[in-house]
Amino acid sequence: MNGTVDILGNLNMIGYGLAAIGPGVGIGLIFAAYISGVARQPEARGMLQAIAILGFALAEALAIIGIGLAFVL
Repeated sequence: MNGTVDILGNLNMIGYGLAAIGPGVGIGLIFAAYISGVARQPEARGMLQAIAILGFALAEALAIIGIGLAFVL
């Protein structure tokens, strides 16, 4: 060894791993707000659940698009 380290793999995956933190935090906040809202008003559960699932799907779509771009680039 001459003091250098060979980097094997693709740096896109490291970037995606860091970028996946955002949707992960977003999904956590969505469901935390949903649980809090249902705890305060149980009768609004149906409306809040639909909004939470929509928010989850949109946040998860960002992560899926990100992994697709990480493989393409």
